[in-house]
Amino acid sequence: MRKKPKLTNIHTVAQSRIFNLESMEVEFSNGATRIYERLVSRGNGAVLVVPMLDDETVLMIYEYSGGTERYELGLTKGKIDKGETPIETAARELKEEIGYGSNKLTFLKTITLAPGYQSSETHIVLAEELYEEKAYGDEPEPLEIVAHKLSDLEKLTYREDLTEARSILALYMVRDIIRSR
Repeated sequence: MRKKPKLTNIHTVAQSRIFNLESMEVEFSNGATRIYERLVSRGNGAVLVVPMLDDETVLMIYEYSGGTERYELGLTKGKIDKGETPIETAARELKEEIGYGSNKLTFLKTITLAPGYQSSETHIVLAEELYEEKAYGDEPEPLEIVAHKLSDLEKLTYREDLTEARSILALYMVRDIIRSR
């Protein structure tokens, strides 16, 4: 039933070090045409890691966010370097951001933020069987690490300092996975 539209006249409108803004003409199967704009990631995607100390305790971080101009509570995350897999990136980011390694990394799901106009993907990874191991990363300042209980997830979700949809989704996914064991 669905027939993929034909894309033509694709060109770059603007560039930054992270994104290309592209314009494209889209022709649908019924002949209708529209001009779409999209942000095309210049990288290899990102990971978002849910580090669990035990089946109830998740480690989260406070990190400055330029978009909201404040410190946001969230999960370990980072860009995938060229040649890295999402699992390799998750292992590296855990050590760099929270000072833990993991003996059990499980890929959960690949998500997009706004697929109507953005191409970037985030791979959600569950990290269990944590052990202490630090590595130096690219953070401009030390990150504040805080532990939260999954049993408090509903309260946590409504905190003003936790607004990132990726983190909220990943926490609910992990809570449901752990409950179903």
